[in-house]
Amino acid sequence: MKVKVIRQNKWEHPGEFPTFEKGTSVILAKDEDVNFSGWYACDIAGYKPYVPKAFVNDGKLIRDYNPTELIQMEGDILEVHEIVYAWLLATNDKGLTGWIPAECVMSINS
Repeated sequence: MKVKVIRQNKWEHPGEFPTFEKGTSVILAKDEDVNFSGWYACDIAGYKPYVPKAFVNDGKLIRDYNPTELIQMEGDILEVHEIVYAWLLATNDKGLTGWIPAECVMSINS
């Protein structure tokens, strides 16, 4: 599925993160993010990203996970790979992959 960026994300948690392997320990914050249901602040290997609750079971990642947010500009076209709790894992035309809130994009035909 392709989407067009209709507004830039605020990048509240900028930066590139490594990909954390399945089985990596995760310490979840007590409460989910107030703006994005299903997402939790966490500690993964000393990093402080957010993680979808569905990716964690018994304090461990159940799949490989990279929390990097995709830096994008209004008008960019992205290829969506996955949708998780109102965030999209997508790749831009430069081949960079990361997460972007669904509210920042609209679906297009192509």
